[in-house]
Amino acid sequence: MNIKKIGVITSGGDCGGLNAVIKGMARKAYSMGIESVVIPNGYAGLYNLIDMENVVLLNAERVSKIEASLAGSEAGHSRVKISKIDDPNKYDRIKAGLKKFNIDGLVISGGDDTGSVVVDLSSQGIPCIHVPKTMDLDLQPYSVGGDSAINRISVFARDLKTTGMSHNRIVILEVFGRYVGHTAFRGGVGAEADCILIPEVPADFDIVYEHMKATYLARIERSDVKAGTYIMVVAEGITNSNGEMLFDESAGIDAFGHKKLAGAGKYVRQELERRLKVDPEIEAFMKRNGMYVPGIYAIPEAREVAPGHLVRSGQSSAYDVNFGQKAGAAAVILLCEGLTGNTVANVEGNKVMYMSTKEAIKHRAVNIEELGLFEDLGICFGRPPQKYKPELIEENRISGRNY
Repeated sequence: MNIKKIGVITSGGDCGGLNAVIKGMARKAYSMGIESVVIPNGYAGLYNLIDMENVVLLNAERVSKIEASLAGSEAGHSRVKISKIDDPNKYDRIKAGLKKFNIDGLVISGGDDTGSVVVDLSSQGIPCIHVPKTMDLDLQPYSVGGDSAINRISVFARDLKTTGMSHNRIVILEVFGRYVGHTAFRGGVGAEADCILIPEVPADFDIVYEHMKATYLARIERSDVKAGTYIMVVAEGITNSNGEMLFDESAGIDAFGHKKLAGAGKYVRQELERRLKVDPEIEAFMKRNGMYVPGIYAIPEAREVAPGHLVRSGQSSAYDVNFGQKAGAAAVILLCEGLTGNTVANVEGNKVMYMSTKEAIKHRAVNIEELGLFEDLGICFGRPPQKYKPELIEENRISGRNY
């Protein structure tokens, strides 16, 4: 394709690595003699491009002001599904906006919802390349933002141990991830959490309680100062043993029709408290370890913590800065080769890997066969522990997803 100017869009939720995508795209375009511009505010900006007086040119001076290691996006975000816009001329309006600024193609970074719009726009004859972005890690390829979120979750969970130890608390950290548990799983393992609940495994709270009780009580009994804590990392989209999703109905829905998930941490706390209150061994344990105060402390204290958007804010991990810059640059290459409607999958050496965006945005869950390995190491996943059954394979090269 004869590409002379590229527009960059970031859409959906913010996360780490997006500014690296923008810089990688802009610098690769510059090296090829191609101009690049920011289309601000995600798909809302694309729809309103025709009414804008100007767009920001990503020249050398402007690009140097973008900090690749900062999370979030200089291009801004919105959650807009183009096909749902109440305007029969929406696609012609978008094309007119692109023509107004002589934009020949788009590099669009986002998750499954964003990718579905990439498929839509491509079918309307608008050249697009998709850079995978979601902290949920639920796309087929690795997605920029995932590693940053996992690192943030690990830090928060580890830090909360100091509060837990100080107050002998059971601490429940509820984290983003929607309908998959990649970030809760990896972040929880990184923090050496005692229990990790993910949507892929319906939670049996009797099993969770027994694991918590055995682990927590033993820690305090062993401590010379009678101090201990129990750390749980809980994905927002978990289900109970009946397969029912645990969330607050009052949270509403987003622009793509998804329920806003919230309340899983509160639900878990209530399930544990209900069992603590009727367990005859708990009062004796509290008295034996100097914790019991009539009318005030009859059971151990459980607290849920929801860091919310903190897990996708702040700093990008070095991995996401690396991947973001590579993927942004690769998107320019694919666009210039006319391979529109595709998603950047990876860059290895001189190989730029891509796949159909329609395939890339298909849901990918945690491979629960791996959980047995960590159950052997003592982590509870809300189910009866299953022995890890390794299959030994010799490989000559290491490749593939890291998560």
